[in-house]
Amino acid sequence: MEQRRIYEKNRRRRKREFRDLDYICCSTYGNPRSKSYHQKYYKELLEAQGLPDIHFHQLRNTYTTILLKNDFNIKGISHMLGHSKEIISADIYGDTQEIIEDCLYAIEPFIEAAMPKSGKGEYYDYSDMEEIEILAKEYLRAA
Repeated sequence: MEQRRIYEKNRRRRKREFRDLDYICCSTYGNPRSKSYHQKYYKELLEAQGLPDIHFHQLRNTYTTILLKNDFNIKGISHMLGHSKEIISADIYGDTQEIIEDCLYAIEPFIEAAMPKSGKGEYYDYSDMEEIEILAKEYLRAA
């Protein structure tokens, strides 16, 4: 709230020069602060709270991983991180092997129903493949 008050004061004081870009933490002329500007305050905050000295990006990684593990919407996570596509967030932050293992319970019944039973010299009746195709489309639409 204090930063917002300072922002409004600077905006009124420097009407012509002020760049009204809606950055709360900005210079007195409205320009965004660099990442390095915030680093000092971030380190002070960590120290004051007795937290380990970790990089800010590690917090971003941890936060995103926690969201993914708790089934938050990948599109929302991707938007929040500023990624253009959901797949970028999933590739960077998602543990693909774990995601696959977590989904096996939902996929295995479909695989068992769709895969033909193999055996030596046996003929497989494909007449029910149309029903399986319909089920697959419904499944993929729901996913």
